[in-house]
Amino acid sequence: KKSKMRVGPSSTIRVNHNVYSVDSRLIREHIMVRLFMDRIEIWHGQKKVDTLPRLRGEGNHRINYRHVIDSLVRKPGAFENYRYREDLFPTSRFRIAYDELNKRCSQSKANRQYLKILYLAARENEAVVDDTLRMLIDQNIAITLEQVETLVRSKDSVPTATEIHIQDVDLNCYDELLQEVATC
Repeated sequence: KKSKMRVGPSSTIRVNHNVYSVDSRLIREHIMVRLFMDRIEIWHGQKKVDTLPRLRGEGNHRINYRHVIDSLVRKPGAFENYRYREDLFPTSRFRIAYDELNKRCSQSKANRQYLKILYLAARENEAVVDDTLRMLIDQNIAITLEQVETLVRSKDSVPTATEIHIQDVDLNCYDELLQEVATC
């Protein structure tokens, strides 16, 4: 099934009563949506620009923060009342970072800093930003935009969650125990 539609100013389209975000460069452009059982395809002109998993039912939404982050960074006040704000936390660590920023800063400053962290994730590498946030949370270090930017852009890699460092076991104490048992 094909549908021709125009992308709204919020970078979203409505397909079968569900909302999807599309790349912000398509705002106010006419696109063709091809609907399949498991996915929808977004076509602009003669070029397929995106494939999204199809939502089931009605009244659902799938917002990719990468599609809307540019406009939110330009208007950080819009984040506070953004209808799909919960979709802008790619992992639980991003949510924890936002909550911590809110505890330490004013609402508007926390919003600006969080959006810039999210922008960094979109432009650099979401996994690296997520690992950086994990490290800051685990070590109980205050999360700030400057701290995250510095760690993400530094040459030192943040240890991944699966890196475990175990010190060598000193076996001399076992030898002493065995000698004590042998003398008894």
